[in-house]
Amino acid sequence: MIQITLPDGSQRPFEHPVSVQDVAASIGAGLAKATLAGKVDGKLVDASYTIDHDAALEIVTEKSPEALDILRHSTAHLLGQAVQRLFPGAQVTIGPVIDNGFFYDFAYERPFTPDDLVAIEAEMEKIVKEQIPVTRSVKSRDDAITFFRGIGEEYKAQIIEGIPANEELSLYTQGEFTDLCRGPHVSNTGKLRAFKLMKVAGAYWRGDSNNEMLTRIYGTSWLNDKDLKAYLLQLEEAEKRDHRRIGKQLDLFHMQEEAPGMVFWHPKGWAIWQAVEQYVRGVYRSSGYKEVRGPQIMDVSLWKKSGHWDNYQENMFFTESEKRTYALKPMNCPGHIQIFNTHLHSYRDLPIRYGEFGGCHRNEPSGALHGIMRVRAFTQDDGHIFCTPAQIEGEVAAFHTQAMKVYADFGFDDIALKIALRPEKRIGTDDVWDKAEHALRAALSVAGVEWEELPGEGAFYGPKIEYHMKDSIGRAWQVGTMQVDFMMPERLGAEYVDENSQRQHPVMLHRAIVGSMERFIGILIEHHAGLLPPWLAPIQAVVFSITDAQADYVREVTQTLVGQGFRVEADLRNEKVGYKIREHTLQKVPYLIVVGDREKETGAISVRTRGGEDLGSMPVAQFVEKLKAETQR
Repeated sequence: MIQITLPDGSQRPFEHPVSVQDVAASIGAGLAKATLAGKVDGKLVDASYTIDHDAALEIVTEKSPEALDILRHSTAHLLGQAVQRLFPGAQVTIGPVIDNGFFYDFAYERPFTPDDLVAIEAEMEKIVKEQIPVTRSVKSRDDAITFFRGIGEEYKAQIIEGIPANEELSLYTQGEFTDLCRGPHVSNTGKLRAFKLMKVAGAYWRGDSNNEMLTRIYGTSWLNDKDLKAYLLQLEEAEKRDHRRIGKQLDLFHMQEEAPGMVFWHPKGWAIWQAVEQYVRGVYRSSGYKEVRGPQIMDVSLWKKSGHWDNYQENMFFTESEKRTYALKPMNCPGHIQIFNTHLHSYRDLPIRYGEFGGCHRNEPSGALHGIMRVRAFTQDDGHIFCTPAQIEGEVAAFHTQAMKVYADFGFDDIALKIALRPEKRIGTDDVWDKAEHALRAALSVAGVEWEELPGEGAFYGPKIEYHMKDSIGRAWQVGTMQVDFMMPERLGAEYVDENSQRQHPVMLHRAIVGSMERFIGILIEHHAGLLPPWLAPIQAVVFSITDAQADYVREVTQTLVGQGFRVEADLRNEKVGYKIREHTLQKVPYLIVVGDREKETGAISVRTRGGEDLGSMPVAQFVEKLKAETQR
């Protein structure tokens, strides 16, 4: 007798081993039809998986959080089968699930084209209608190599050769198509419905530019047509909001081949930067941070001590001078420890909080670069708190409150928290990691918030809280972080004297609210579609006249507003008022100030918004107060 325990605690007895699908069918025909996979004793398995012992079973349907990944992985195999049907001789390599979809890399005699995607997608639809069963088999590594070489899949054989010889490998077959995969997969191609192929791109075999170029086909897959349509609409809206397009339109910044992954800021773009920086600087001051500045390059000996050399060097840039090797800093933390170490501190001095708008360089792969969102040279609103273990919870909770206010001020109110836990490549003992991870959980519990945990995604020196904020079209962006680090202060000799006159290593909290300034500004541009609120807009108002007769008054009004600290320009060109209004509206200037003879005589101004609203005539002083109220933070 086998007892199957369901999530509600109920039990179902079976006389013999049963599959997940069998259990679902015993409950009801509707559930049997909806079954995608199962979780047996917490492990994700195929619907065909046989249970031969007492076990806890959760049946995975479209309502389960695992459903999308299963559908996307299965749709990747659907893509592979369609390609090989239409293009005999095409070899499959890897086909993983990614954010919002999947991709598959193919080796073929020619690159695939966008026109090919139309035919491939049609073939995928055909395979769905065929409702082909999907089956799982197991082979030894050597047998799997022989199998794939036998069907002409040399790339797949090479992948398997890198797997330990004692491992059994699972293969999934649907019709004439077989691929190596851990699974699980849907039981039948008929369960795959809402998908679309998105684009083709080049990709080097194994990610190495010395190897041959493959064709990568990207696709997206969803639970239903409604979700697919919503995603495609989001992409359409995202294209309109693309920060690169808006940045060019508004003359904010540019990038060029001579400085890949680095930004040339134009005056208006730098004005946005300064608005963000000065706001964050105010947060520093009000929160007890002392602003510091560390060097851009430091000897590699320091980076060896810190752990970066062993765990991060592939992401770093190096240079040499006078037979010494230096590294451009990828992070600001080792520099801040050097500042801390110039004095021996008492426990009474702690916490000590340093903040820096620290310029960093990271050797990102060229294929990962994306406008100002993913760059090689960036600036962080980087802060470090040196404290005692007893102070961790209070500091983390205070940071959380602070961060949530900052995001709200920038127009973001949908924030999700995640804790990234110990990665495989790390420094420190498991006991230290246990302590650090517990400290973050305890601090968030004190703050009364919920969080998701991300195993293996912490930094090599400590776990971290990540702040993921949703923008106006529903995309999530990871921005701020708070990390607990017991290791780096010890490795770099940071000490304080405790209440027993003993020397101790402080805990180091790494924190950033906006994160990369470049990336955050890119997010702001896309979130607001370039219509930045007055306090962030590079030009807050433009003043222009109806005729040349009001030129002096235009200059006077402009100077008054500039003198109040506003970013205001005068437009004295010999153009019609309507032309100027249209042009500055396209430039997304929040306020358009028009003056004619009447305004000149009365000392007033006529104010319009970029949205076309006429605010009427008002004294300059009244507009000053209005703009002050909108720009003060």
